[in-house]
Amino acid sequence: MGRFSPTVALAIAAAFLPALLSPASAEPVHAIAMHGEPALGPDFEHLPYVDPDAPKGGSIAYGVVGTFDSLNPFILQSMRTTARGVIDQEYGNLVYESLMFRSRDEPFTLYGLIAETAEWDEERSFIEFQIHPEARFSDGEPIKPEDVIFSFELLAEKGRPPYSTRLNFVDKLEKIGERGVRFTFGEDASRELPLLIAMSPILPKHAIDPETFDRSSLKPPIGSGPYLVSKVEPGQRITFERDPDYWARDLPIKRGQDNFDTVTVEYFLSASSQFEAFKRGLFDVFPEGSPTAWARSYNFPAITDGRIVKDEFRPQLPSGMLGFVFNTRRDIFADRQVRQALAMLFDFEWANRTLFDGAYTRTQSYWQGSDFSSLETPANALEKDLLAPFPDAVMPEIMDGSFTMPRTSGAGRDRASQRAAYDLLREAGYRIEGGRMVDENGRQLSFEVMTQNEGQEKLALAYQRTLTSLGIAMRIRTVDDAQYQQRSLAYDYDMIVKSYPSTLSPGAEQNWRWHSSSRDPQGTFNFAGAADPAIDAMIDAMLNARSDEEFTAAVRAFDRVLLSGWYMVPLYHVEEQWVARWAHIERPETTPIYGYTLPTWWDGRVAGE
Repeated sequence: MGRFSPTVALAIAAAFLPALLSPASAEPVHAIAMHGEPALGPDFEHLPYVDPDAPKGGSIAYGVVGTFDSLNPFILQSMRTTARGVIDQEYGNLVYESLMFRSRDEPFTLYGLIAETAEWDEERSFIEFQIHPEARFSDGEPIKPEDVIFSFELLAEKGRPPYSTRLNFVDKLEKIGERGVRFTFGEDASRELPLLIAMSPILPKHAIDPETFDRSSLKPPIGSGPYLVSKVEPGQRITFERDPDYWARDLPIKRGQDNFDTVTVEYFLSASSQFEAFKRGLFDVFPEGSPTAWARSYNFPAITDGRIVKDEFRPQLPSGMLGFVFNTRRDIFADRQVRQALAMLFDFEWANRTLFDGAYTRTQSYWQGSDFSSLETPANALEKDLLAPFPDAVMPEIMDGSFTMPRTSGAGRDRASQRAAYDLLREAGYRIEGGRMVDENGRQLSFEVMTQNEGQEKLALAYQRTLTSLGIAMRIRTVDDAQYQQRSLAYDYDMIVKSYPSTLSPGAEQNWRWHSSSRDPQGTFNFAGAADPAIDAMIDAMLNARSDEEFTAAVRAFDRVLLSGWYMVPLYHVEEQWVARWAHIERPETTPIYGYTLPTWWDGRVAGE
């Protein structure tokens, strides 16, 4: 074989050098996934969990406890008092949409919606979207790159977390061509950030006054979603009507969804009045969270004659964590040993047997029931490497997988668990004096738990019973919804009952629950006031994992740190989802991995017309 001359060789090298040194060229795609590849190809016809032939028309009504005073879900002022449905994980994003749509049958995969395609590189140093040429707002105005740029800049300036932080790690936001918009990320951006950008709401630049955006308003908004706000009765009811000109109604990603002509959300003052209204047919769907109620309360005429149907769904999700949350901003809960001792004193076996007919499973991990859980799983080499800089962050028994929550006899007064808790309290400087648990200054160990309904109050009473036996004073204060939301927003409580749902793709939402940066700003979900460098590092590792193995190790190590911090008194979970529905509301047969999906249901009365 002949050899090239030096001149020819240099010319060939010069021609190929740029290609050798540059990253692989990116190509526009119809979908993006956090890990792995999207399950559906570019020619998919519909999502696998919908009925593509579901009839359109009819109506559905939902019922919720609480009130509302705003239709702006993006600002701090109305963060917890915005009408449901405007942008809603459960009822669907009826008014506002994002660039891409999340499939509920994959851990974290997004398919094009407002954005017809997305383009990124292997390093995820940028993401570029091409807006669908048919994308329109409800007033007929086309969605343009300028609307995308306006939305992110407005929310960065006047929005609430997490919308206000999406540009923090964006170095450049620019229009590309006629329909393109590109986000170029800084070195500290996580690998999840492109997906969070793709899920952010897009607002109409022409219809929003930035000067007044941060004020609560009941003015019906203009969005690009399938519904219009048709009637607002503040604090009582909001009604949405399907937009007959909805631009995306024929897209494959939307086939079999948004089937009702009318969607109404009814508001009630209490859970008991909500349930009674459901029984009378004032609304159509009732998700049930109590196994006792599911077993005992559904014996009224509409059930026995078949007008109401009880459905049980089994999603493929981790347990999440429900529990009493310690507000570590309070001095009384600053000591981890004190928190651990108090957590050990909740008698789950007694409460489960007495209050719930043994229906619940004790939760012992934030990701119980999945590969992300540290329960009964020793830390592997990757986890140990992640945790090595924080030698005191994880208890030895949690590191080696031998830890379980104390198990009592269920008789109601377990001496062994009480003795173990008392030993921890003594190490923390407490003693029993005159029947009261007091500190070195003679002050009783005393705190208040804030509850918002009868179910939480019942749990608190069961907890109070055990604490009282050791001379610990726990007061219970049940407040109305408005006060509960206001005090939650300002972290004005000692202890609160909260649920932290878990997914198969945990990500940046953990920053707003646990990261030190979310401890002080109002309106985050860091109800515990956590501020721990080990937590921050595990979240960072999770967000920047490059492989499934690295990601699993990071989440599992994160689970160990949270459990070792004793930020909560773990309670319980069930593996099913329970929903009662009036029989004219019908649903697809397929349940996606995230469980039942209300926007795919339809009014069966329409099918017979």
